[in-house]
Amino acid sequence: MDYRLLGRSGLKVSRATLGTMNFGVGPGAPCDEPEARRIIDAFLDQGGNVIDTANVYTGGRSEEVVGRAIAARRDSVVLATKGSGPVGASPGDCGLSRRHLTRALEDSLRRLGTDHVDLYQCHNWDPDVPIEETMATLDGFIRQGKVRYIGCSNYTASQLIESQWASARLGTTPFISLQPHYSLLAREIEAEILPACARHGLGTLTYGPLAGGVLAGRYRRGTHPEAGSRLHQWLEFNPTAARWATTLLHDRSFDIADDVEAVADHLATTSSAVAVAWALQRPGITSVILGPRTVDQLTDNLAGLALVLPAGLTARLDAISAPPNRPVTGLPVTLHTAA
Repeated sequence: MDYRLLGRSGLKVSRATLGTMNFGVGPGAPCDEPEARRIIDAFLDQGGNVIDTANVYTGGRSEEVVGRAIAARRDSVVLATKGSGPVGASPGDCGLSRRHLTRALEDSLRRLGTDHVDLYQCHNWDPDVPIEETMATLDGFIRQGKVRYIGCSNYTASQLIESQWASARLGTTPFISLQPHYSLLAREIEAEILPACARHGLGTLTYGPLAGGVLAGRYRRGTHPEAGSRLHQWLEFNPTAARWATTLLHDRSFDIADDVEAVADHLATTSSAVAVAWALQRPGITSVILGPRTVDQLTDNLAGLALVLPAGLTARLDAISAPPNRPVTGLPVTLHTAA
């Protein structure tokens, strides 16, 4: 396992991050605790060190599962969680205010069974709270020893720049990371967000490299996701994720997935490994978040870390996945399936 510094910091993180959105029990959580523990142990045994969760994943159960699983190995884990997501029905039960974040962090620490988190992230931008209040609150967490580093998730380029500027004005700790959505099906961050991260000292922990399983070949054109599959779970139980899931099930997605499969056949590997390898080899990507529901899926995903895509095949994938308004470069590559 290779490691890189996360942004403009001294925090070393593995090139793969373990995402735990599916850990827990109940509707929409297809990975029970025993399997989650096996996944965590396998990930750490392979040299991974970053485990990412959030206070809203499976109603807080993900944090509880992670906390119990890493209790004996806490010092070897870069533990990341997030706040700002809704945890109740009242107006103060979400967002990036000092009141809510303070409560959210304390609840996360309790569920995780630890006195600190290594990376605390704002899950989403909050337009109703002054950014100075948020950054000062996060800096207070660091001064209290409850948080080591801070980051953000799902921010636009202007939002992360505004956050870094606010930190500079206040003389407080800046963000060291952004967690954006990124895959062969979603390359929007290349235009402005990745350059902004590079300019303002943020590393990236990208999520969704398999596009919910579409790039792994788990869905077929013209068919509804099977019961129990990730997209089926999102469509049935997660209204926010359902909106994203519906955007994945169209012809362009399947055209790209078909090409990923062709590249995988040519290299005698899996589509998952190819999709992960492509994301890891892109400029500006620090670590890729893997979200397996089984140990077998984790093993398949981790194969992408050791896979070096030849330049010609990378150009082929770049070309077919280029956003519609982005110039396409590279020449077509004829593939020959491995025997």
